[in-house]
Amino acid sequence: MLTLLNLLSAVALLIWGTHIVRTGILRVYGSNLRRVLSQNMSKRPLAFIAGILVTAMVQSSNATAMLVTSFVGQSLMGLTPALAIMLGADVGTALMARVLTFDLSWLSPLLIFLGVIFFLSRKQTRAGQLGRVGIGLGLIILALQLIVEAAAPITHAQGVKVLFASLTGDILLDALVGALFALISYSSLAAVLLTATLAGAELISLPVAIGLVIGANIGSGLLAFLSTSMQNAAGRQVALGSLLYKLIGLVLIIPVLNPLVAWMDSLSFSPQELVIGFHLLYNTLRCLILLPTVTPMGRLCRWLLPEREEANGRARPRHLDATALTTPSLALANAVRETLRMGDLVDSMLDAMLNVLRGTQTAMTQQMRGLGEDVEALYNAIKLYLAQMPREDLSEQDSRRWAEIIELAINLKLAADLIERMLRKVQQQKTSQRREFSEVGLEELTGLHSQLLANLRLGLSVFLSADPESARQLLREKRRFRAQERRLAHAHVSRLQRKVVQSIETSSLHLELIADMKRLNSLFCSSAYVVLGGADTGGLLLDSVPDDAHSP
Repeated sequence: MLTLLNLLSAVALLIWGTHIVRTGILRVYGSNLRRVLSQNMSKRPLAFIAGILVTAMVQSSNATAMLVTSFVGQSLMGLTPALAIMLGADVGTALMARVLTFDLSWLSPLLIFLGVIFFLSRKQTRAGQLGRVGIGLGLIILALQLIVEAAAPITHAQGVKVLFASLTGDILLDALVGALFALISYSSLAAVLLTATLAGAELISLPVAIGLVIGANIGSGLLAFLSTSMQNAAGRQVALGSLLYKLIGLVLIIPVLNPLVAWMDSLSFSPQELVIGFHLLYNTLRCLILLPTVTPMGRLCRWLLPEREEANGRARPRHLDATALTTPSLALANAVRETLRMGDLVDSMLDAMLNVLRGTQTAMTQQMRGLGEDVEALYNAIKLYLAQMPREDLSEQDSRRWAEIIELAINLKLAADLIERMLRKVQQQKTSQRREFSEVGLEELTGLHSQLLANLRLGLSVFLSADPESARQLLREKRRFRAQERRLAHAHVSRLQRKVVQSIETSSLHLELIADMKRLNSLFCSSAYVVLGGADTGGLLLDSVPDDAHSP
């Protein structure tokens, strides 16, 4: 019983170490890694090499799979380069298996010791997060050693010996057992090292060890596919392609298995070295042979796992990846992208309002109602996503960005509600009361509407870029809009004095729309104060300039 508990705790330690390394790497290099993987992976060899390097950093092809499937699910990367990266990840795992066969017993305590010092002393800095990575690497090395040590007594049990004796070199049966090893240990790396240990103790023959290694690779593919079960179809397609490649490798090795084993038996290496060497050679040759087929494999995966249409018309978040919540830089970038989607929807609503003002559209269409519902759906998703982020792990800069995102999301939601109310007012005036704006009044409203639309787009740009000069320009536009709004209100009152009939009939609505546009403009321009408030408060002095200074 104690031996089984030791084995389970070692597996849990391996999973935890892999998690620490992955999150630490992403917190330090997350934005750069995402940019490299999403923009510079158009060439297959480059993507293949990237897969090797990323897996060497995070120490797990399963962690690489989670990272890559997340990017594909967010449309940051295409399926074809993602499959090439996954092939590279298989080679990276084999390389790490070879490295870990060296005596690294001294490295684990050193990495943990230095990692703890850096992490506790400089937690929110890059050095502190690199210390976190060092702790994870030390735990992984320690866990792999513990798995092998904990499994040794189990292999000497009489029942286990009978089980191993039943493995007579049937490649399919051996591969199944190897896949189970990988699933139980949550790592193909641990399964391969355990297989090498069993071969070195002469508990299993070389043909059986080869079958177990091939099965361990398939088990890692199953792990990746199961880990992506909650993701969208695009992310699952990557894991499916990686699993199919591993199954194809099994088919390819069967015809040459016997001559390969005979050749390996003739070599003057220990059984343990032969198992590790076969793992590296098998994965390298398999991945290089299959690398040119990533495009047709991508088409096959899309056919097997097609994107499903949503049952209703409500917008679904595209970028709010739950697996990125432990990595603040990635999670905040996801929330920014989704908030910009909200801005695009508000832009569409505002653009459609122009048709209502001009009379080309006399009623609130189902499309407009749908846009309002979509804004609300994305707002709720962004709000819940940000609420799940561990605030205590955020740096000061990330905390400010968190607040900026939630503030803009709230403002965009308020703007969408206000636009809907404005449209209802215009609809009631035009349909139930049969009243129209005067030509001059309509021209004034459409001109103010154009300024409002331009300020919304500039505000979203300021939110994304945080450029102080653009923020100052936005504040100038806000002041200019306010001056224009006052001038138009005065012009409308002048038309009332001249007793223009259309102006008298639509007076209340006209002034209410101008006031509503003023409120919308304030919501759209709020991002300028966020940018200039902390870094350049002088930009806020624009509010002290008299309104008539900008009046046309």
